[in-house]
Amino acid sequence: MSLVATFCFLAGIYVLMFAHVLAALQIIVYVGAIMVLFLLVIMLLSLRDLGPAFKLTRTRWLGFFSTCTVLGCLLFASMQWHERLQSLFPRPADAQIDTNFGTLREIGLAIYTQWLFPFEALSLLLLAAILGAVVVAKERI
Repeated sequence: MSLVATFCFLAGIYVLMFAHVLAALQIIVYVGAIMVLFLLVIMLLSLRDLGPAFKLTRTRWLGFFSTCTVLGCLLFASMQWHERLQSLFPRPADAQIDTNFGTLREIGLAIYTQWLFPFEALSLLLLAAILGAVVVAKERI
């Protein structure tokens, strides 16, 4: 579920960059297809080892509170430095976003010209992963 949330947050970053097509593709391809693929592989492997039971010990509570303290300090520091960082990196008034950024035409040109070999290699790698999971789980199906 954390991986799904990460994919959704990445789609949100694409929306903030005004690349709505990339955000939609991120949700459809990665959250929809890749996570279904991962879940299928995990279900086919059907791992039965449950591991140790979760117990709340003193060290776990100490770790929880120290993590919350560190995150609180980071949040406080980031709020203090926000205005200073904006003054260090001012955005020019005439800076404009490229209107072709994130369009289907630009994505298609990038995938099928510059990134054709990695795109096809990744598709073959995913196919090999699916076949490997089926072969491993075949004796139990």
